[in-house]
Amino acid sequence: MPAAILVGCCGFPTGMKRYVKEFKVAEVQKTFYKPPSPETLKKWRASAPEEFEFTVKAWQIITHPPTSPTYRKAGLKINSSSETGFFRPTREVFDAWEKVREVCSILKAKVCVFQTPPSFKETQENRKNMKEFFSSIDSGGVTLAWEPRGWSLETVRSICEELNLVHVTDPFASPPALEREIIYFRLHGSPPGERLYRYRYTENDLRQLASKIKGLKGRIYVLFNNIWMRDDALAFTHVLEKHV
Repeated sequence: MPAAILVGCCGFPTGMKRYVKEFKVAEVQKTFYKPPSPETLKKWRASAPEEFEFTVKAWQIITHPPTSPTYRKAGLKINSSSETGFFRPTREVFDAWEKVREVCSILKAKVCVFQTPPSFKETQENRKNMKEFFSSIDSGGVTLAWEPRGWSLETVRSICEELNLVHVTDPFASPPALEREIIYFRLHGSPPGERLYRYRYTENDLRQLASKIKGLKGRIYVLFNNIWMRDDALAFTHVLEKHV
């Protein structure tokens, strides 16, 4: 039986006042686009119960290249030739981490998620950049977690072991490459392999999810990241009460 299962959403699908009464954890998405001001972060932390947990999605300047459309969405005006993203060992990337670390400190976040895009391929250069980045930064006591796309499970396992990272995965797509004291699931609406993000989980899906978790140990985060995330997360908490 897991020591703790925290169920929530990637982002706030409803007002924070209501959300913190329904769930015990939320993954902050705004930090991916552009970190909010310290004043805003302090208000968020003060508005939530002490036991409520924020996790943080790392700023895209660390993980995504300047050609990513997410830069335009965030209103970031960065030259397309800028050496940002892909964990490149540049001043801009390391400075971006310092801002993210400050966010984690203010929110008292225990986990920071680095989501890399499909364009971040399984290459020696990218592995080298990851090693230099994670070997150089001060984590500030935060657990660092990585959500790759398209990488082999064997390579992910090797990197996570070497760099002490948690493998973030969608349990319907892949099991964790390795089990640590913290296991982190992000659910994108993918059981049938289509309608990503737009899929609504059935009760049978949620029972399957509960069964996948049942044999795991440690602190388990289950964060829904589909358009029905609030409803699905609430439904899953009820399934857990019955089956785990």
